[in-house]
Amino acid sequence: MKKACAKSAQTMLIHPTAVIEAGAELDASVSVGAFAYVGSGVKIGPGSVVAAHASISGWTTLGARNRIESFTSIGAPPQDLKYKGEKTELVIGDDNIIREYVSIHRGTVTGHGKTSIGSHNLIMAYSHIAHDCEVGNHVIMANCATLGGHVVIGDYVNLSGLVAIHQFTRIGSYTYVGGMSGISKDVPPYVIVSGVRNKLRITGINRIGLKRCGYDAETIRKVQKAFVYIFKTPELLLQDALEKASVEFPDCEPVQNLVRFFREPNRMGVLRRVDDDE
Repeated sequence: MKKACAKSAQTMLIHPTAVIEAGAELDASVSVGAFAYVGSGVKIGPGSVVAAHASISGWTTLGARNRIESFTSIGAPPQDLKYKGEKTELVIGDDNIIREYVSIHRGTVTGHGKTSIGSHNLIMAYSHIAHDCEVGNHVIMANCATLGGHVVIGDYVNLSGLVAIHQFTRIGSYTYVGGMSGISKDVPPYVIVSGVRNKLRITGINRIGLKRCGYDAETIRKVQKAFVYIFKTPELLLQDALEKASVEFPDCEPVQNLVRFFREPNRMGVLRRVDDDE
C-alpha cells in the first residue's frame, strides 16, 4: 500500500483543506474531500472515497473501494467507561457505503480488542455500530439502526430504520428485522422479526430474502418445514425439534445452520415467540 502523509499528499485527489496526519497510510488512488480528517493510525485501501467533513481516527483499517460520506465518525474511542486509551482496532472490508453521520467505534481490551465490518455493506445515515461488534457481509442497516457493544450480525441481514440491538446479541444470517424493533434476544437466521418491546414476534421465514440470494424453492421449503418443527410445534421440546429437523434434512445447509444457531452457547437467550397467524 502506498503511503500518503501530511507532507506528501499534495495531489489532485486530496483537497487542500483536508487534514491527513503523518503516519496515515493512503493508497495513491484514495480521494479525500474538503475539511476531512484522517488520523495517524489510519490505513485506507485503493479506490476509497472520504467525503468532505468525514473523520477517520484511531487504529482503523479500511479495504478497497469504500465510500465514507460527510460527517461520519469512523474509528473513535469506544463509549465504555472501562476504556483507558488502549490500542484497539476497527477493521472494515471492501466495497462498503457508509452514509452521513454514521458512527463506528473501535473495540475494547475487555472485549475482542477489535470492531470488524465485512464487505458490500450499506450503513445508512445516523446508524451506530458500537465497540467489539462483528458485522458480516451484504448487511443493510437503514437510518438510525443502532448496535450495542459486542453485537454479532450475520451475512445478508437487513435491519430496518430505528432498530435497536441490545449488547451481546446475535442476529442470524438472512434475517429481516422490521422497523422500530427493539431486540434483546438472539434472533435465529432466515426469519422475519417485527414489533416493539413485549410485542416482538417472529412472523415467518424470510422467503423473499432467500429467493433474492439464490436459494431454490426446494431449499426454502425445507427451511419452512424446519421452522414449523422448531417454532410452531409446541408438543416438541426444543431439543427434540432441533434433532428432528437436523435428521430429516441432513444435507440442507440452511437447516443445519438454523439448528446450529440454537445449539451454540448464547448469552441473551434465543427469540422463539411467533405470530400465530403465520
